[in-house]
Amino acid sequence: MAVIFFSSGLAQYTGGVDSMTVDAPRVAELLKAVIERFPALEKPLEIMTVAVDGEIHHEPDYLPLSSASEVHLVPRISGGDA
Repeated sequence: MAVIFFSSGLAQYTGGVDSMTVDAPRVAELLKAVIERFPALEKPLEIMTVAVDGEIHHEPDYLPLSSASEVHLVPRISGGDA
């Protein structure tokens, strides 16, 4: 099962839970399971980027997961002019 980790900024939506394991074949199903368990996370997840096994993915929905996958929710960072 893949493990998803929640940052401390998301603790208010998870009741302090910092990670959970999910049996999901792809990121889309994993995120659906997370929202089912923590419905308050639905809006905050819209502004997060997903990192799987240390690599950030901007469109991860169909990315396959393995039983050893680690998924992190990362706040999106936007660049600016220098």
